[in-house]
Formats: sequence, structure tokens, C-alpha cells
Amino acid sequence: MKFLGIDLGWTSGETGLCCLSWQNDRLNILDLNRQQQLGDIFSWIDTWVAVNEPALIAVDAPTLIPNLTGMRLPDKLTHKYFRRYHAGCYPANLSRPFAQRTVAFGVSLSKRGFLHAATIEPKKLGRYQIEVYPHPAIVHFFGLDRILKYKKGNLAQKKAELNKLRQYITEILPKREPFLSLSPFSPLTCNFDSLKGSELKDVEDRLDSLICAYIGAYYWYWGQERNLILGDTSTGYIVVPSK
Repeated sequence: MKFLGIDLGWTSGETGLCCLSWQNDRLNILDLNRQQQLGDIFSWIDTWVAVNEPALIAVDAPTLIPNLTGMRLPDKLTHKYFRRYHAGCYPANLSRPFAQRTVAFGVSLSKRGFLHAATIEPKKLGRYQIEVYPHPAIVHFFGLDRILKYKKGNLAQKKAELNKLRQYITEILPKREPFLSLSPFSPLTCNFDSLKGSELKDVEDRLDSLICAYIGAYYWYWGQERNLILGDTSTGYIVVPSK
């Protein structure tokens, strides 16, 4: 079973990509990548997941948007449950400039056989897609009082917060279940002090995609026992680890 994390560029930005493989009761990092064009993203997916091969794709983007205006139910629920962590998500509706791209991305995954899994039977092989949201997952995985604010502030502040994320990934995820085996990919080993703005954004996108992939693996492993499902396929939904 493979788990792909996709930190999708909602309009035309770069997309972080991670592929994990479940082998010998551990998750192994096969690739941490970054692409911009949708064609290149789908080529990357096809490279790592063969036709009919079981996999779960966890996407940080609203791939189901039923509402023309306002906020989706899952967006409202993130504010209800995670506002105290500063983790309410950005509202999605069909009038937003990103909607066509993100919804079309989900449709394209469905055509490849990755069906929405707002409910799932733990550890059952299949081809699934889910929407995820890294910020509250990071809070729950690492026992934090608020999100890591590596997307805002000056360069030094972003570096400090992103370095915390890397430390949590390398120190805690190998001890959680399912266990993550670390690999010497540059986002996990590079010297943050020397990074410029665009280089730091590259690391950010790849680490976000790793979190997305791990959320997908965690959901497949535990199902609803340790995950919240905010919404459903009729309203849009977001999978958030609950512990």
C-alpha cells in the first residue's frame, strides 16, 4: 500500500509531493518532490502508483466544493473545533479563483480510480482519495498548543518555525504508530541557516506533503477510531487526526 501526500498549489503555484510505502510494518519515504504543472503532477502520481495498485492520495486542497458562495461545512467545523489553535481553514466556494483547479484535480483522481473515502475500513487495500488539512494534524500529532506559523513572518521567523516542524517529524513520527522510517532526503537534513526565501518555500512544500502523506497513512491504519471526519461527500469533508 502506498500513500501519496499532495500539498496542491491552489492556483498555479508549486505543489509538494510525497510518496510513502507501507512495508514490513513501517512507512518508508520513497520520494519528496515538487512540481508545478498539473500534467507533471499526474505524471509523478503515475510513476509511483501503477494502474490498479492500491494507494491513498491525501490532498491539501478543497476537491469537493458544492457551495457557490460562503463556506463549506468542513471549513466551518475547522473554525469551531480548531480556532483556539489558530487552525481554522481558508473558506472554499465555487466563486473562488482556485475552485476550478482544485475540483478538477479531484475529478481527475476519481477517473484514475481513486475514490473519495469519507469513511474507510482500516487497513483495507484500495484506491482512495481524501482531503486533509496539515495545521490541526500537526497540533494533534505533536501535542502543541497552537499551529506552527512557518507560513507567516520574516525569513528568520519562518525558518525557526519550519525547523521545529522538521524536528517534530524526525523525532516523533518514527515513534508513532504507524511508524515512519526516516530517509536522508534534503528537506530532512539541509542546513536551514543558508536557505533563501525560495529555497525555504521548497522545503516547506515538501515537508507539508510529507505531513499530508502521513495523515493519509494514519487514516488508513486507524480509520475513525483516531480520526475526525469533518463533513461528508455531499458537503465536502476534511480528515483530521484526533490524537
